[in-house]
This record gives sequence, structure tokens and C-alpha cells, in this order.
Amino acid sequence: MASWNEQLLDIVDKFQEKNPGPFTAKQAAAFGLSTGMYKPHAGKLLSMVAEEISRAMREQYIKDPQNRTVRAKHVARLVVEGEQKSLWDSIDTAEPWFMQVALKQRRQQIVGDCKQLKIDTDSYNENWNTSEPIQMSLNFTADVEELELVGA
Repeated sequence: MASWNEQLLDIVDKFQEKNPGPFTAKQAAAFGLSTGMYKPHAGKLLSMVAEEISRAMREQYIKDPQNRTVRAKHVARLVVEGEQKSLWDSIDTAEPWFMQVALKQRRQQIVGDCKQLKIDTDSYNENWNTSEPIQMSLNFTADVEELELVGA
């Protein structure tokens, strides 16, 4: 039995046999779907749609009563019946405990990004930078205050 990757690459090979030259992954995908070579597994299809819905929710913003643009939906990773799940709720109806978890988890993501930024900066400065070391502040207080002043 061929692995999933091997099955996908077989679609690509068959597509290229019929369509020589450069191509896009979308063209190969359309070929796989139209020929029946690719039949989305119900679970995979569900996961793909769920990811698109999650992306849309992350990008949804509303105006609050003070006319600030705020994220409308928030996600919290919680253990439910022994299984970790990403649960979503609306900012205007979520319970305080949920928003506390969601906001703390977003903060931790930012901290993780900052840690990686520091590692990348230090590595570049120590290994490849032939000029003055790049200085990177991880204190964002002034940046946030400035954005608040301009209404961004």
C-alpha cells in the first residue's frame, strides 16, 4: 500500500504526463479531483473546512462601544473530557474565565515569538553580522503607547 504522500505524488506524475511543462499545485489538485484520483477523506475535508473557518474567525473584527477595533472571536485551548480542544467564543458574550484563558494564551504566543526573535537576532549577530550588532528591544510599551496615540 502506497503512503499518502506517494499517492499524492502519483497524481502529480499522472498530471505531468498529460500536461508537460510548469504547473501549479492547484492545477494538479484540480486534475486529481476531476479524475477521481483524489477522494478527500471525510475527516481530512472536515479539518480543512475547520481550518478555513478558524482563519476567518481570527480575522473578524468589530468596533467596541469606545469605537476601538477589536477581535470578535477568541480561542482558548482547553482540555475537555480528556482531550485538548480549541474552543472559540465571541468577545461580547464570553465568560470572564474563558477570556482570561484565551488572552493569557495569546500573550504566551507573543512571548514565544519574542524568544525566537531574540535567538534569531543573537545568532545573526554572533555568526553572520559583519557590521555593528543589531539591537533588538523586547520592551513594547512605547510602541503600544504610540499606536494608541495615532489610533491604530
